[in-house]
Amino acid sequence: MTTIQNLETPAALIDVERMQGRMDALGVRFRPHVKTTKCPAVAQAQMAAGAQGITVSTLKEAEQFFEAGMTDILYAVGMVPSKLSQALALRQQGCDLKLIVDSAEAAHAIGDFGKAHDAALEVWIEIDSDGHRSGVKPEDAALLEIARALQESGMRFGGVMTHAGSSYDYSTPEDLLSIAEQERAGAVRAADRLRDAGFACPVVSVGSTPTALSAGHLEGVTEVRAGVYVLFDLVMHNVGVCTLDDIALSVLTTVIGHQEEKGWAIVDAGWMAMSRDRGTQKQSHDFGFGQACTEDGTVLSGYILSGANQEHGILSYTRDVDHDIKQRFPIGTRLRILPNHACATGAQHPQYGALRPDGGIELWPRFYGW
Repeated sequence: MTTIQNLETPAALIDVERMQGRMDALGVRFRPHVKTTKCPAVAQAQMAAGAQGITVSTLKEAEQFFEAGMTDILYAVGMVPSKLSQALALRQQGCDLKLIVDSAEAAHAIGDFGKAHDAALEVWIEIDSDGHRSGVKPEDAALLEIARALQESGMRFGGVMTHAGSSYDYSTPEDLLSIAEQERAGAVRAADRLRDAGFACPVVSVGSTPTALSAGHLEGVTEVRAGVYVLFDLVMHNVGVCTLDDIALSVLTTVIGHQEEKGWAIVDAGWMAMSRDRGTQKQSHDFGFGQACTEDGTVLSGYILSGANQEHGILSYTRDVDHDIKQRFPIGTRLRILPNHACATGAQHPQYGALRPDGGIELWPRFYGW
C-alpha cells in the first residue's frame, strides 16, 4: 500500500477527509468549478456529495470531464468564433455544454455559426456585478441587445451568470456579506430586466468561494458556483473563510540541506512544485511561498517557505533567525507546505496523492493544458 512515508517528494497531497467535510458543509445546490483540481476523481466526489453539473474554464477540461461521465457543463469563459467547432463537437457527442457571452458581437457570431450548422447552442450572458473582470453591467442596454441577438438567431438563451472575483480583496465578515449581496443583487437585477423585456431567464448563477460561504441569502438565485472551496488555500485563509486546518491541499517535501548562519533549511519543493503565485503578499499575512507543517499536517507556526528557486525551497522562521534549524529539521525530515493558491499549485503536478483516513494513499491523476 502506498503511504505518505513512501511517497516520493515533492508531491501534491489532498486530505480526503478535509475535502469531503467542506463539500458536506456547503449544503446548497451548486455547480463546482473543476479548474481548481482538473481531476476527475475529485469531481466525481463532488457529484457524489450533491453537485449538479460542473463549471470549466477550458474546452479541454470540458472534453476530459465529459469523457469521465459528466454531461452538464458550463464553459465559463467568453466564447470566441475560433472555438465554436470544438464546442459543437462536444454537444454533438451528447454533452450539455453551455457557453457564455458578454457582447452583442459574440452573440451574433454564435448565432451565425449555429444557423450555419443547424445547431441551437445554449448561451448564458455573463454579468459584471463588481467591475472585477468581464461581463455586461446589469443596467447596460447591451444586456437586452445580446439576448435579442441570441433569440433571433435561434439559439437557446439559458440565463445569466456572474463571478464576484473582487471578493478576494476583502477579509471581514461584513465586507464579504456585502460583496455577496452585491453579486446576488446584480445577477437578479439583470434577470429581472430580461424577463420584463419578454426573455425567459431560467438560470441565475452566482459564485466565488468567499461569496458562496458568506451570502446572507440567495433569493432569486438558482445555483451557486465555487471552485477552491473544495481544497482551500492560504489566500482563502487570509480572506477569512477557512482556517489553516481546513486546507486540504499541501505539497510533501524533504529537507535536503541547511544554511545555518541564515537560519535556513533547504527543501526539494521550489517554485516548480509550489508555483510562483504570491497571492498572500498583498494580504494581511504574507506566507511567502507557503506555510510549513509537519508530515502529519500539524502547522509549524512561524515557519514558511520564504524563498524559492526552481527546485529548491527556503524554509525559515519569520520572527527571528533560527540558529537551531539544522537540529530542528535534520536532512531527510519530511514536511508539508500549504499553498498560496490551490489552483496554481495543483497545476504543477501530474497527480494528487489522496490521503485516506486510514493512512493509505490513492493516486488521482490530473491533466494539463487548454
